[in-house]
Amino acid sequence: MSSDSSKKTIGISNLEGHGCEGCITPSFLGFDFEYAYQPIVDFSTKSIYAHEALIRGPNGEGAHTVLSQVNNDNVYRFDQACRVKAVKTAAELNLQGYLSINFMPNAVYRPELCIKTTLAAAEKYNFPIDKIIFEFTEVERIKDTKHLLNIVSEYKKMGFKTAIDDFGAGYAGLNLLAQFQPDIIKIDMELLRGVDQDKSRQIISKSIIDMCEQLDVTVLAEGIETKGERDFFAAHGVKLMQGYLFSKPAFKAEGKIDPDAWN
Repeated sequence: MSSDSSKKTIGISNLEGHGCEGCITPSFLGFDFEYAYQPIVDFSTKSIYAHEALIRGPNGEGAHTVLSQVNNDNVYRFDQACRVKAVKTAAELNLQGYLSINFMPNAVYRPELCIKTTLAAAEKYNFPIDKIIFEFTEVERIKDTKHLLNIVSEYKKMGFKTAIDDFGAGYAGLNLLAQFQPDIIKIDMELLRGVDQDKSRQIISKSIIDMCEQLDVTVLAEGIETKGERDFFAAHGVKLMQGYLFSKPAFKAEGKIDPDAWN
């Protein structure tokens, strides 16, 4: 852990002191889950920039088998358990680069309190908090935009990076971007599918890239499946990419990049 990260977690040495031990116990949820990790690459340097933690069932089942068990009564505990398990498993796998964790804004009642389990897990498993990215999906209908802005502001103060997932697919889109600027936006994969052969998608994608450059927001092209899609975004200055072309999610393991994906 870096010295800066260590300073940020001093004084948060245990989970019990925050009344959150139960939040991270699978039996308390009534179901178990695991993670698969998919690399996010920096194509310009041909290196792994981060891994995104993706929910899976205990034996690798699809995310739906887990998420279908989440309801209003357990969503807070589930959100907390997700963060802790993602950090714990990433540390055990010795994943390099950033760790990207999805979070549920509607499950966070007070960001300065709800983040404590994450901080405690980072300290316990010796994972630098400045290597954690919290991403939320634009597709989730945000009940309170002001509350979301407060969450993002608090997380950035603590040293975390933030990202909007599925940008261009949801309800808020440009309105969210106008109100705050995350560190990263992930262009929705349906928007970039076949972009190298579709003029409309090219125009929209280039507009997003240009807009984000002016706002000092990094663009990540998510869902890259072909070299044509890869090359379009690379030609327009997008370095961060994610998708099956590079690696499928690896269940409880570090994702391995297909060497041909760089060529």
